[in-house]
Amino acid sequence: MEPSVALLYATVADTYKRLKLLVNDVDQEELFFKGPNNEMNSIGQLLRHLAVVDLHWVYRFKDQSIPLSVQKGYGPLIERTGQLPSVKDTTTVDLVNSYEKVQMMFRLECIKLSKKDLTKVVSYENGQTATIRWGIWHIADHSRYHQAHIGLLKKLYRHK
Repeated sequence: MEPSVALLYATVADTYKRLKLLVNDVDQEELFFKGPNNEMNSIGQLLRHLAVVDLHWVYRFKDQSIPLSVQKGYGPLIERTGQLPSVKDTTTVDLVNSYEKVQMMFRLECIKLSKKDLTKVVSYENGQTATIRWGIWHIADHSRYHQAHIGLLKKLYRHK
């Protein structure tokens, strides 16, 4: 991997490693806990959301649409209601394993990137555009953002 790409990739890899440590002790009940008033996104929803968002970035970098079979396996970004999709009948291990597959796809794409590719513009949400460099940075930042939510949910769950 080129050094400039490797530096950005390392931020994602490190953040993902911290996420796995954060959720390694989450049991079934805690996975689906939605806060004391049942109004927050659960840890399960957040793990799936992170995987789906990163999956979309992988395919943006490839300049391809996500294959329907892959879309079916991971589900939508959001429901028609604008909420994160619910997550049922799964485990923390299954969600992390599913996310691990996306992280491997992401790594394989980063291996192919050159320093020049980092300035390539790709489509983003709602007709916006972003560079691949920004996309990689955003993947790490987005994960850190939701890790804070997961940390809060864990704290609330343990003090309920």
